Amino acid sequence: MVGLFSKTPEDIAFKKNITQFKKFKKLVKGKKYPEALKLGLDYLEKVPYNHDALFTIGGIYYLKNKYRTAISFFDRCLETGDSDVEVLLLKAYSHQKLQETPITLDCCKKIQNLDPKNKSVFNLLSELNS
Repeated sequence: MVGLFSKTPEDIAFKKNITQFKKFKKLVKGKKYPEALKLGLDYLEKVPYNHDALFTIGGIYYLKNKYRTAISFFDRCLETGDSDVEVLLLKAYSHQKLQETPITLDCCKKIQNLDPKNKSVFNLLSELNS
């Protein structure tokens, strides 16, 4: 359709969500984590499986030493496909901080299958074995 009725409510909501996501990313880049967290969680209510938003919010909780909460976001992120090495790595580190070695090792195995030369997972495994 052309003219007065060319924009549907979905188009407007989509643009609003994109604007909100860009603002969220800008806050994260500026290390304004409390504001970013609030905006990101609000964004996820509208777009519940945005991989980048889930990963970033999980990362913020990781930085705040809230590993359980971080893991829940990483798990949601992995539901969209568990082939993201960075998500698996942060999930492994979170489980390590919680002293959940079997789950940490499981994450490491998945990472090694995806990226056999990953230095971070090699270092993490070395820490676990010492």
